[in-house]
Amino acid sequence: MLDNIRVVLINTFHSGNIGAAARAMKNMGISQLYLVEPRDFPSEEAESRAAGAKDLLENAIVVASLEEAISDCQLVIGTSARTQRTFDLPLLHAREGAEQAVAEAHQAPVALVFGRETMGLHNSELQQCNLHVYIPANPEYPVLNVSQAIQLLCYEIWCASTERQIAPKQEAYPRQKEMGLFYQHLERVLHRTRFIIPQHQGKVLEKLHRYFNRSRPEKTELNMLRGILTSIEESLDEKK
Repeated sequence: MLDNIRVVLINTFHSGNIGAAARAMKNMGISQLYLVEPRDFPSEEAESRAAGAKDLLENAIVVASLEEAISDCQLVIGTSARTQRTFDLPLLHAREGAEQAVAEAHQAPVALVFGRETMGLHNSELQQCNLHVYIPANPEYPVLNVSQAIQLLCYEIWCASTERQIAPKQEAYPRQKEMGLFYQHLERVLHRTRFIIPQHQGKVLEKLHRYFNRSRPEKTELNMLRGILTSIEESLDEKK
């Protein structure tokens, strides 16, 4: 199950943090490391900080975008110390997020997404997540070093993985790639029906993305939504 949990680091500036993250992960039995446009990798400093976890660095997958890192994931958990954002995702503290990750990792890959050292995750990146997880800390100074945050969340996942009462989730959820195809389909239909006018598009699509990421339709429900969109397209074609 732990092999289905991956840690995704975005634009990591200090290569030592990548090594420290790998060490923290290996301590807790997590081995899948994805790096989105790291500033300096591979590097000697990363290897030095990794200690006995150099194998994680050797097998780390470097990608060009968050979309690529999570495309095959069923659940994407964004981490941030900022609990107040301009949009609402289900907000869980680290222990609750770990339990959710373990419950779903029995079925499909789960991603834990960590942002930059200086500014964390951008809102546009958090919008690609299903859950927002934070680590409770001193409210006067709640910001953790990224490798510390990884250590704490991976620890909670390790603990949750040993708890027998956490039953695997039975629902089948679509992967992020499938959701991306749905969003493309939805946008195409909304333009064709003129629900969205290109000159006055506003934030309709952004809000719809947020809604579906938050509500998380199951695979069968997503297939129904795609079928509805297809029937609308067929109706429009008949009227031509």
